Amino acid sequence: MSNSQRLRILHVVDSLEIGGLERVVASLAIAQQSEGHQVVVFSINQTTGFRGLLEQAGIRVVVGEKKGTLDMQVLRRLRALARDCDVIHAHNFVPNYYAAAAILGMYRPPVLTGTCHDMGMRLSNRRLRWLYRWSLRRTARVAMVGQQVCDHFVGAGYVSAARASTVLNGVPVGDFASSQIARTGTRGALGISSEALVIGCVGRLVALKNHQILIGLMPALLSQNPQLLLVLAGDGPLAEQLATQARELGVSKQVLFLGAVRDVGALLPAFDIFAQPSHTEGLSVALLEACAAGLAVVATDVGGNSEIVKNGVTGTLVPVNDANSLSSALVALIDDESLRHRLGESALRWVKANASLDALCLAYDRFYRKAMTE
Repeated sequence: MSNSQRLRILHVVDSLEIGGLERVVASLAIAQQSEGHQVVVFSINQTTGFRGLLEQAGIRVVVGEKKGTLDMQVLRRLRALARDCDVIHAHNFVPNYYAAAAILGMYRPPVLTGTCHDMGMRLSNRRLRWLYRWSLRRTARVAMVGQQVCDHFVGAGYVSAARASTVLNGVPVGDFASSQIARTGTRGALGISSEALVIGCVGRLVALKNHQILIGLMPALLSQNPQLLLVLAGDGPLAEQLATQARELGVSKQVLFLGAVRDVGALLPAFDIFAQPSHTEGLSVALLEACAAGLAVVATDVGGNSEIVKNGVTGTLVPVNDANSLSSALVALIDDESLRHRLGESALRWVKANASLDALCLAYDRFYRKAMTE
């Protein structure tokens, strides 16, 4: 890469707490820095999460410490950073309107670009919806993490097709390579026996992730396979409620709550099956990581999941909130080890070819260049 190709990139996020969006931003920023770009990450809210990982990689993290709606102190900090960058990359809705407001009236402002990481459930809030629409009029180009997301936002009139791009999320595939040694070590650290058959799920404990349907299936699944264990990695407001559900169903010993997990790559080898019963998704990073670990996946047919999971080829898709279909899909994988291996290997091949971190970096490099020349 020549010096003329190097960019000063400012990523703007709500926070860097553990989550799929934040994981993608951290991985992308680190990869861009390693390619010679100058990268800064601005978090609107006070944060920890991936901040340490970014700073270890030599990336400056600036925290806005937002305290109120349209916090002027946050805007001033963001505006000061914007003066020294070529491209602002805002991730989702609040960061997009903060970035747009910060560069208002600026002489030779940086190019503002944005990414929609999900289907926009939060935009049911009228005020947020208005502010986001306002900011998009000042955004050069908008990337969507999957074709379903792109179709939704273009169809709803948020952005024109001419200014929209589809950029699939990407993961550092090599970080999720599985092995028997890793499997044994992780299970030992978690106190999981080698004989257990583990269904795993990674995601925040919120209603949209629909963990309760998995817990609700456990009594019936355990009656057929007493060695079964459900492992939930993630934290969130429903943690206590889900733990109570497990106790009331008499399966609390077979449902393991890990809380937030920073190193998902080290965890996934302990799983046999990856389940994602969400009500909605953009292009799920957790699902991509499960594919990179070579796991057989079962996911609901929502959002961009069908762009990752080709039913019967790279995993199994089931209708949303359909307990019978989800149960049948899980039982099929529980009972057939060869099917698990076949689907997992196919998923790994797909993610290597279509959703690697290298592919993500290349796609965003082209995305920035196009935004800067239009």
